[in-house]
Amino acid sequence: MRAFANSMTRTALAAFMACALVAATVPLAALRAQGVNHENKRAPTKKKAPAKKPAEQQKPEAPPARTPFSTADAEVAVVPDIPDARGWGDSEHDFGRMLPPAAGPWLALSGGGADGAYGAGLVVGWTQSGKRPEFAVVTGVSTGAVIAPFAFLGPRYDEELRKNFTTITAADVFSIGGVDEALFDTWPLKRLIERRVTRELLADIAAEHKRGRRLLVVTTNLDTGRPVVWNMGAIAAHGGDRALKLFHQILLASSSIPGLFPPVYIDAEANGRQFQEMHADGTINAPFYLAPSSMLSPDASVRLPATALYVIVNGKLTPDFLMPERERSLILSRALGLALQFGLRTQVLQTYAAASRLNIGYHLAFVSPDFSYPSRGAFDPDYMKALFDVAAEEGKNGIAFRNRPPDLP
Repeated sequence: MRAFANSMTRTALAAFMACALVAATVPLAALRAQGVNHENKRAPTKKKAPAKKPAEQQKPEAPPARTPFSTADAEVAVVPDIPDARGWGDSEHDFGRMLPPAAGPWLALSGGGADGAYGAGLVVGWTQSGKRPEFAVVTGVSTGAVIAPFAFLGPRYDEELRKNFTTITAADVFSIGGVDEALFDTWPLKRLIERRVTRELLADIAAEHKRGRRLLVVTTNLDTGRPVVWNMGAIAAHGGDRALKLFHQILLASSSIPGLFPPVYIDAEANGRQFQEMHADGTINAPFYLAPSSMLSPDASVRLPATALYVIVNGKLTPDFLMPERERSLILSRALGLALQFGLRTQVLQTYAAASRLNIGYHLAFVSPDFSYPSRGAFDPDYMKALFDVAAEEGKNGIAFRNRPPDLP
């Protein structure tokens, strides 16, 4: 058990190192050239004002101090008025409360930034094959969290999936500057989520939740360092403005890469105190999520109620050949990319081994190493559409999934 836990820790470390990959793959100067500085877009160009003397320069206003709370508070904290909204992702007890009442197929969607176009396209193509299951559980992390609600609701939301991953650009995801807590501001992504995740969508999710199906999204609580699993169906079932706002916050938080994108602050209460927790990208702890690691270990005491496990990896499992130029950002990008792929490979092998022990069918899909469409930068719409179309064909023709991982280094 200890060896298994140590292995999972190494996987989480690799995933954490790779969280910066999305932005690190393109140097800052290139991102500016992509026109993602919305502040510059909103106003006409003005003559540059004379530089102020150092003594006259104003320092940016610091963000307000956070309300302090303790480890004991964090352990038992709940979301006001929605106490069944979430549980710890590493707790068998908490996860057990979210399990569906009946067994069925499960779908796990990984992180991957713009490569989420792969998972979206595969799901849409899967519908066209006529063999797409209705999943008892759908889990999503980071870009997988953005796919998950639409994949959970079935074919009637396929067109929304298509739009979400073939009609956006970097300008729809982030802008340069504007916040003290990160290099980029994600107000464009926040607005996009608010437009696409509507009250009607929440009502549909709530209806499926009442049927016994489960939609789960993972964030990382940066205060505790632990994964948090959000029961999105239970949140939707509460209805109202508070539930809709929380739903939006969770999807944004699960995609918020620390230091690059600002964290999301979520209201909580415990022991008579009210405070805000800091949440960020779910891939800090793992590239994708199925269950607490203890439930996947050889001596697990609880069996997952899954008849089959489908894992969609939004990325490649093996590295392409690449000679980085002698530039810090490019060298860092290469190292982080390799770390991400190591974490993916490790978790793929571990979950496959767990499924084999539990006699649960395992089905894995990932971006082919032969896919080589050029990307001009972060969230390049031509690249994303090409990847979406390739995945849709794989899903339609029934060739996306394999029953065991490929031979990996």
